[in-house]
Amino acid sequence: MKKLSRNDLCWCGSGEKYKRCHLEFDERLSFLKKQGFPVPVRSLIYSEKDIAAIQKVCHLTKRLLDELNDIIKPGITTNAIDTWVYDETIKAGALPAPLNYKGFPKSICTSINEVVCHGIPSDRVLVEGDIINVDITCILDGYYGDSCRMYKVGKVSDTASRLIEVTKQCLDASIAILKPFDPLNVVGDEITRIAHKNGFSVVDMFGGHGIGKNFHDEPFVYHCTRKDKQMICAPGMVFTIEPMINEGKKGCKILSDNWTAITVDKKLSAQWEHTIVMTDSGAVPLT
Repeated sequence: MKKLSRNDLCWCGSGEKYKRCHLEFDERLSFLKKQGFPVPVRSLIYSEKDIAAIQKVCHLTKRLLDELNDIIKPGITTNAIDTWVYDETIKAGALPAPLNYKGFPKSICTSINEVVCHGIPSDRVLVEGDIINVDITCILDGYYGDSCRMYKVGKVSDTASRLIEVTKQCLDASIAILKPFDPLNVVGDEITRIAHKNGFSVVDMFGGHGIGKNFHDEPFVYHCTRKDKQMICAPGMVFTIEPMINEGKKGCKILSDNWTAITVDKKLSAQWEHTIVMTDSGAVPLT
């Protein structure tokens, strides 16, 4: 990679001179790298134009999740939810990213009760008391927008309701606390603190991920406390934070379909997810 001089045009494509654009940014990353932190490669730093396109597809993902509030109720099947999301995605000129991704057979993930993530829609009928996570990722104009949230099916138990609320708190707090040039350790530490304070456990088998022009990219985002130094969050990075919090043990096992992950003790699990962009002032949810 050619070393830029101060008066060269910046590598980011802004048209600005390097000294007025990303020189200080690169110097700061270089310093943090010397401290032992992984730092993002330049392909992980998105331009304003890219971020606007990611925001557009994220708005679609959010709209679909919002509208499911009126659709998810006792008596509906997860296949019916999947069909509705597929139809609405296509109507919007987008594509459902999960469909046929590494062989996944449906357009969304629907994870009920003890299912931690990657549940496959089926003829399973939702009944009063179920909790369900719906995970939607849309592709629009070559960009990805990923989000999921929890829904209560009728009246649910106090434990289920509290698990859903604490998981949402884990997500919101970890976004709020994350600042530019923080290591991703901050995310896992905050989620772990809140979950353990409330008597719940944090799934460490899965994590968040970079997203934008690719469905899954660097960095991997751990939701649990890690001793090793995690990647620095630089302005322009886009990634998901998606904590999975269990009522009981943190362990998961994957069923014979090679997708569905359930809790080892069959107790409840909940998950919330946002695609976020790191800005000069902090992490901002796009979904």
